[in-house]
Amino acid sequence: PNNKLVLSSKETLNLMKLRYGDNYCSSCQISNFSESININNVNIRTLPAGHILGSIQFLLEYKGYKLLISGDYKRTDDITCQAYEPSKCDTFITEATFGLPIFNHPDDKIEIKKLIKSLELNVNSTHLIGVYALGKCQRLISLLRAHGYDKTIFLHGALIKITEYYSNLGLKIGDVMNVSKKQTDELSNSLVLCPPSSLNDKWSQKFKNVIKGYVSGWMRIRQRIKQKNIELPLIISDHADWNEILSTVNQVEPKEVLVTHGREEALVDYLNNNKYKSSALNLIGFEDENE
Repeated sequence: PNNKLVLSSKETLNLMKLRYGDNYCSSCQISNFSESININNVNIRTLPAGHILGSIQFLLEYKGYKLLISGDYKRTDDITCQAYEPSKCDTFITEATFGLPIFNHPDDKIEIKKLIKSLELNVNSTHLIGVYALGKCQRLISLLRAHGYDKTIFLHGALIKITEYYSNLGLKIGDVMNVSKKQTDELSNSLVLCPPSSLNDKWSQKFKNVIKGYVSGWMRIRQRIKQKNIELPLIISDHADWNEILSTVNQVEPKEVLVTHGREEALVDYLNNNKYKSSALNLIGFEDENE
């Protein structure tokens, strides 16, 4: 909140207002993908980033020099947002949240089938699944619906507003309900989505026969699964994995790659040894995918 000037997509601005209230910024400007904006002789275009609804990249051009700033992005199909659009540039600033070879995200269809199978096999349990409120929650719901899960999905109160916003834009989320409207003994054989921080707090202790799951690219790491006491890890990420980052770099064909937001060292070293000039761009306050 309390930003001064914000240039972004209509969806991002609406989501900022929804999350932070009217004081999310002093002044804002909508950037449409089909338009260019000129500021001090710098031509600015925005491109879809494929991360979540409304996520964008910035393509800056000055006297023929092009700088592409990816922000968070992913390359897998996701009906909840526009797909990533590559654009050739001179310098590419890429995120590296999952910028290690160990990160090779599985097909999200395989992961969603794991969840549905667990629901079918454990009919006397309540599945309590941790999802980020913005993006991951709505993506998981859309995947469940696409794979035939048509039962009511119960939501922690913190997930309601943003999910309703997605629904108002046309995302088919089916029947969802605030879990507070049900007694815990009515939730056997039910699916409850909540913020990851709620999985192990006092709120979660009221549920009986719980199977805890967590939806994140970090579920590739066994230590994280153990630390968070997760029984059903689901590897679904809204960030590019190692191979997707490399594929994107090859597509945009930059002369230089600046790496930020994550595991810079391995990616910088790989790129420097594979025809690209690369270095880390350190930004204070950015490390892991938001939890």
